[in-house]
Amino acid sequence: MKKIFLSAVCVVISAAALAQADITEKEIKEHIWTLASPKMKGRFPGTAENKKTVNYLVKQFKKSGIAAYNGSYIQEFTAKMRVKKGVQDTPYVKTQNVIGYIEGSDPVLKQEFIVIGAHYDHLGMGGASSKKPDTVGIHLGADDNASGTAALLEIAEKLAANKASLKRSVMVIAFGAEEQGLLGSKYFTEHPLVPLSQIKLMINMDMVGRMNSEKHLYMGGAATFDGGVELLTKLGPEIGVHPFVNHYDVGGSDHVSFYKKDIPVLGFHTGGHPQYHTPEDDRRLINVPGEKLVCDYIYKVLTTVANRPGPIIFVPEKK
Repeated sequence: MKKIFLSAVCVVISAAALAQADITEKEIKEHIWTLASPKMKGRFPGTAENKKTVNYLVKQFKKSGIAAYNGSYIQEFTAKMRVKKGVQDTPYVKTQNVIGYIEGSDPVLKQEFIVIGAHYDHLGMGGASSKKPDTVGIHLGADDNASGTAALLEIAEKLAANKASLKRSVMVIAFGAEEQGLLGSKYFTEHPLVPLSQIKLMINMDMVGRMNSEKHLYMGGAATFDGGVELLTKLGPEIGVHPFVNHYDVGGSDHVSFYKKDIPVLGFHTGGHPQYHTPEDDRRLINVPGEKLVCDYIYKVLTTVANRPGPIIFVPEKK
């Protein structure tokens, strides 16, 4: 009887471990519902709600078995905040990047890193970057960018559960103060935890929660590394998405900070919408099954690149 009980316990534990290794619609929704809750008040840098968001991210990293790099998940920096035209007093606040680490298994290639990131901040009660600048109301930021942050957490959880199969290491970064001018990613690239020469690809997710019925997924930077266009095109039918593979249109999110340092990048999004930077960017509008497809696609891209035997070569755009 004791042996039967222990076997049953082992089966339950194994099932739980397997479940954590999967990207699920349930967990995507839970993350977005938490991050885009009215209680988070738009996750504005320097606020108590920003700190709550950071604490939530650290908790999720630990739960998924994602290690801190050099003993801390937090990279603190000072952010200069955007203000409306004509306002002279520019505030500065303390905010954070949240950084985790998944070590690769290859004794040589683990010294190289794939960075996967998303910004977790949004506009708070509105302000200079709002499309309704005279409206004071919680800008929930469900698609921008609770969706990207949820994708980051789910993809990273699966990577951590399957780290034995990763040759290169992965750095997982939730960036702060993106809405203030890509400040978190700029700070990281100026104060990297590893030499920038060891970062071989940066994957960024910003607004990935509103996939349309045609299952379009847009990406920029595919030609910034050798073989990128072919890989991203090929994987579309495998996952069930229709990728728009832009060669060099890298867009305006955190991956741009890495591209400016001659690091290959991929920036993913599911398209614009009228709720962008307004209080109406609500979690009820998120296409959760569509976001799972996005996560599955990006996971496949990342693991394929992380495990390729040859070097990953930056290809600059020919002007």
